[in-house]
Amino acid sequence: MSQTDASRDKALRALIDEDFRDSLDEELELELEDSQLDQFKQLELTHEARDTLDRQVYFRELFRLQGELVKLQDWVQHNRLKVVVVFEGRDSAGKGGVIKRITQRLNPRVCRVAALPAPSERERTQWYFQRYVSHLPAGGEIVLFDRSWYNRAGVERVMGFCTEDQVEEFFRSVPEFERMLVRSGIILIKYWFSITDEEQQFRFLMRIHDPLKQWKLSPMDVQSRSRWELYTKAKEDMLNRTHIPEAPWWVVEAVDKKRARLNCISHLLSQVPYGEVPHEPVVLPDRIRDPSYHREQIPPEMYVPARY
Repeated sequence: MSQTDASRDKALRALIDEDFRDSLDEELELELEDSQLDQFKQLELTHEARDTLDRQVYFRELFRLQGELVKLQDWVQHNRLKVVVVFEGRDSAGKGGVIKRITQRLNPRVCRVAALPAPSERERTQWYFQRYVSHLPAGGEIVLFDRSWYNRAGVERVMGFCTEDQVEEFFRSVPEFERMLVRSGIILIKYWFSITDEEQQFRFLMRIHDPLKQWKLSPMDVQSRSRWELYTKAKEDMLNRTHIPEAPWWVVEAVDKKRARLNCISHLLSQVPYGEVPHEPVVLPDRIRDPSYHREQIPPEMYVPARY
């Protein structure tokens, strides 16, 4: 093996290791208790151990930002605000990852995700925006669109699921549609997750070879790989024609997953002015005991087997 091949192989192994660690981190994020974060606060960032410390700084900042998201959620609910966040980007760009971190510690009755499937035959005959309207928030709600009405400017256009006339009509309509949403009191925030050609190739290969991630790779995703340049042209056209003052696009550099998540969440928090909502202290009442009550015994066969 030549020195060049060896270097390339080493770099690939490092990428695979990082992806594997990221998968483990997803579980660790759910398991770590706040008390364990004290160890992170004692660490100082040094160049010699940057890789290890970056992961720990990531966790520290993620938990801090998630704490702020809880405050934002309270503020939105208390003031009956309506917030819509649109997440767009190429397949495997990391939209789902940041959505997971945003919703991870929030109330699903306040913050919910809208990830619509392909339109039905009936929906194809409706006004294009109609099926998205029913998912818009009421007062006190946040809706995160994991892909949105911008499907028409992206996958539908590139894959030939609509005509160019329909695309032009979309571009004429979407600025007015979004202005109407903003006038109605909706706070509309739009993110485009940007990755490189090489990074998408790597993430697709990881999904192919990881049984736990294969479900993420649809036949449509596979076809999209060969249409990289068409997607690029469609993205550029979309950003140019739908970047309006009332609802501007924000581009998230997403090759580094962890930085993308932190940057996006931090920016989202900056887009909705919020403050502390006062809460009455919670006091548990005394348990009422009835001397005449006798607890019924549950038959043993009704219990789940204790295999662990």
